Amino acid sequence: MSAYSLPELHQLELLLRSAPDLVQSKVLGLIDFQQQQLPIYAITVGNAAPDKPVLLLTAGVHGLERIGTQVLLAFLEGLCSRLQWDPNFAALFDKVQLCLLPLINPSGMALGWRSNQHHVDLMRNAPVDCTEKAAWLLGGQRYSKRLPWYRGLAGELQQETGWVIEYVQQLFKAPFVLALDCHSGFGRTDRLWFPYAKSALQPIAHLAQMHRLRELFFQTYPQQNYIFEPQSRHYLCHGDLWDYLYDLSQQPAASHAAGVADAPTFLPLTLEMGSWNWVRKNPFQLLRSHGLFHPVKPHRIKRVLRSHLILFDFLLHATAAAPDWLPSVSSRNASEAGELWY
Repeated sequence: MSAYSLPELHQLELLLRSAPDLVQSKVLGLIDFQQQQLPIYAITVGNAAPDKPVLLLTAGVHGLERIGTQVLLAFLEGLCSRLQWDPNFAALFDKVQLCLLPLINPSGMALGWRSNQHHVDLMRNAPVDCTEKAAWLLGGQRYSKRLPWYRGLAGELQQETGWVIEYVQQLFKAPFVLALDCHSGFGRTDRLWFPYAKSALQPIAHLAQMHRLRELFFQTYPQQNYIFEPQSRHYLCHGDLWDYLYDLSQQPAASHAAGVADAPTFLPLTLEMGSWNWVRKNPFQLLRSHGLFHPVKPHRIKRVLRSHLILFDFLLHATAAAPDWLPSVSSRNASEAGELWY
């Protein structure tokens, strides 16, 4: 199998070859796969600075969910084009740094698997355990790699997981980090989930800030149709990558490792695209291996690729403006968040 049998990887590398100077890339690591090496790319737009907030966009953790990577590539393609003719847009990156990890699990995507080539579900592989009863199997299991949602051996991080954790830790040098991880496959409505996945009882420390971000989004785009909520409202799981990274961001040791005195404000989100709606409109796509997680009809693919651009644009501007709206977070946000979600 050639590396370029991964059309998403081929598209990404073509984009990077013609990207403007403001867009830089590096390879986090190379995955040995069927006598070849598949790169995991990290892309940055704008230069890092100690006082500059960061927006991180990620996708491709689950190989079956190709649409997440395709959505990020569509956004990156439009961004590269706009940077070449819109100086006002380019000036935005004096205030914010954008980071992208568009294809975290290339071996899984090449195989058409949810897991990586070693049968490990990367979203169940982080070293964190559910504090309450996790969903059976779905919440992560160590019975067998032949069953889905396999966590891997205890204490054994997959290469992909380790590289992502190391990369995100370096972003904690920034005072504010907003992250969005793109997935598909749950329900008929697009959802924005935030930690915790490990507990339905324990809210994150930045619950008020998360509520304020939701408030700003709904006020700015009142016609949008996202459901914004903790993941724990639906199921609990072990090994959630964003639970682990959020807790890591709050530890003093993590701050010192990043070279800063104070813990950052880290708000991780997961975009869970409601793929059941695609199946409802076209039940025959269930006959394809990725049909439950990806639209098949060309017009639906195009619709999904453009439907989340408003969300990405909002998150980019909200990150750039974080020093202006974070001080507006109040006890009212904390109270209303508790009533709404807990």
